[in-house]
Amino acid sequence: MLLLRSLASIGSKVNRSAIRKSAVICADSNGINKFAVLGQSMSQITYLKGQSDLECTAGTMNDVKQVIIEKLGIEVGYTPFVSTREHLTQYAPKSMDELPPRSMQDSFTSAIIPLTSDKILKDKYVGFMGSVRLGRLMEDMDMFAVWVVHKHLLLPKLPEGMALPYTFVTVLVDKIDFTDLSPTHDADIRLSGHVSWVGRTSIEIVVWMEQKLHGKWRKLTRALFLMAARDATNTKAALINPLIPANDEEKAIFDGGESRKKRRIQLQKEDLLKAEPNDFEQGLVHDLFVKSIDTKSRAFNKRILPPGYIWMEDATMANIVFSHPEDRNAHNKVFGGFLMRNALELSWALAYNFAKRRPKLEHISDISFHHPVDVSSMLNMQAHVIYTDLHYMEIVVLADVYDAVTGQQTTTNSFYYTYSVAERLPLIMPKTYHEAMYYIEGRRKFRFAMGLDTPKKPAVSSQ
Repeated sequence: MLLLRSLASIGSKVNRSAIRKSAVICADSNGINKFAVLGQSMSQITYLKGQSDLECTAGTMNDVKQVIIEKLGIEVGYTPFVSTREHLTQYAPKSMDELPPRSMQDSFTSAIIPLTSDKILKDKYVGFMGSVRLGRLMEDMDMFAVWVVHKHLLLPKLPEGMALPYTFVTVLVDKIDFTDLSPTHDADIRLSGHVSWVGRTSIEIVVWMEQKLHGKWRKLTRALFLMAARDATNTKAALINPLIPANDEEKAIFDGGESRKKRRIQLQKEDLLKAEPNDFEQGLVHDLFVKSIDTKSRAFNKRILPPGYIWMEDATMANIVFSHPEDRNAHNKVFGGFLMRNALELSWALAYNFAKRRPKLEHISDISFHHPVDVSSMLNMQAHVIYTDLHYMEIVVLADVYDAVTGQQTTTNSFYYTYSVAERLPLIMPKTYHEAMYYIEGRRKFRFAMGLDTPKKPAVSSQ
């Protein structure tokens, strides 16, 4: 979804003529300007790994935001009433026959966060320890994923200059892995990505992030975004261009998207709100129960905390977040990247407080968007350490819209993070059945993030 923040302070102003020509100026690794036409296809499969001689294809992230605003026909400036987009519904594809197939190279694009040249921008990204705020980077990745979707679209019947008849909604962010490289505030960061899988009305985007250190781009992280295509009024699903793999490498990437879709369906069946824990998990819960009572007195209601454990209810932190018009998307709902940033920073604070030392974010295993959040909403964000193993901890952050009048809370988002520290952590002890379910869910997320439940491929015989 699109963040309508005050763009002038975020980066250099976009060249309007460049937008109209769908082109931007980028610099190569030697500082020489190169002209890259947006949408221009590349002849080699190496585009999937990035180009060593080309810094970017879409300018800065500020340029990207400006182009998205123009392509969606959005009026800059807040008003409680969103301009109607009903007239765009007539241009929405009625059947798949109207949509030419696309390849992954059609959507490949990259953009720069110019931390070295934009001092005002740098202040928004630098943390109190001198590192880059990962929450800010998550915001940019969410925005960039929308831009990749725009690059994938091709509507032959759409009149020139007409806004796109679409709304794109972030459904979830799949597993995000972080390298050992910590981003610094004094070097440019590059986002690159392409569409990796497409259904009829849903689309998966892979985004990776690199930072230029000592003249070379080094990988920071990689993320998978799943987005839903909606019509211009955001009232029903909308058809999008199919994706046809152009070669074996693209076929392998596309098959990975199919596998992730099947896994999501299976996880929905195993959801703890729909199915009871399996036999092994039920055994874990019982073992924790036995460890936390005095077996000699046989009094089930008297709980004791075993050595080396900490109550789950004591490993928590909360924050009230107010959303404002600057945090909105094109439909006056709260931008998903804003929620991601606040949730991540709250999870880091809890991890720091729990471990008593600076934690390292290893994985983001799942971010789910359950309901849209209205601008001016009061958000109650709660973070809990729900599972630990050795020097790792799994943290869940729940975002609830809080109604001060009625006192009711509605969970709109859930976020799962895996952190590590240098020393062994205390184990988590749930007190209630509800907390025990969190414990099991945390264990599942942790094992998935660490690749512990991934089937191992059989060894190939040398004979």
